[in-house]
Amino acid sequence: MRRLFPSSNAPVPTPDAPAPDVSAPEWSIAEIAEEYAYPPVGEGADEADRWLRGNMVASLDGAIHHGGRSQPLSSKADMWIFGVLRALADVVVVGARTVRQEGYRPAKRRSGFADRRAAAGQAPVPAIAVVSAGLELDFSAPLFTEPVVPTLLITGSGAPADRVAEASRAGAEVVFAGEGSSADPSRVPGLLAARGLRRQLTEGGPTLLGEFADAGVLDELCLSISPRIVAGSAPRIMNGPVLPDPDEFTLEGVLEEEGFLFTRYRRLRPTAE
Repeated sequence: MRRLFPSSNAPVPTPDAPAPDVSAPEWSIAEIAEEYAYPPVGEGADEADRWLRGNMVASLDGAIHHGGRSQPLSSKADMWIFGVLRALADVVVVGARTVRQEGYRPAKRRSGFADRRAAAGQAPVPAIAVVSAGLELDFSAPLFTEPVVPTLLITGSGAPADRVAEASRAGAEVVFAGEGSSADPSRVPGLLAARGLRRQLTEGGPTLLGEFADAGVLDELCLSISPRIVAGSAPRIMNGPVLPDPDEFTLEGVLEEEGFLFTRYRRLRPTAE
């Protein structure tokens, strides 16, 4: 793996870990974690109260899956980064359709991150938070029966009462983020932060990611570009209404491994005039 941007001929070590060798063929998990570390989050004057990061993979022609799964577009390095992003997060936010399509399971304990998470006051693993209106989910699946920390269900107060009750009996924690049948995406990050889940990661799908973008709450996008073409009718990484104005993002970093590009963009916040 090599860093393409920002380039540096003399990497400067951080207090926690040495800067990765940009010419090394393979980075360690610790080096990748430093590359993707969250900005300071908390309640200090110089800290963000929460940070919502998206992570998606897309083919060269813009498809987000092949045959309904994202795995054919992935690679070993992509899965390393996927695992690191999860290991850094307090919570992974995902739409119900993606849970069903990808067969989501609870987050795994990662021994290499145990001390780091403990020092940051994090749970042993990130919580999985499923955003759903109808709650048409299999509550006997491992996501609900085997999590290290309880799975969250984010919905509206008008969601079907019988499904809410079934979710609660299965051990899920139901969070109401709106008065209608579905969650209000603009309220989701704040409600999670109020539960202490400030380092937030969303893995889509495209409808949920589009809703977060439309609500103006997406702070960062990590996009893996796969050197593969699939054609077909697979959707883009975001679906939803056209934004009134294009949202501006700035490039923060690019890594490369075997033709895969791992990009990281931060949203530019409008400044007060």
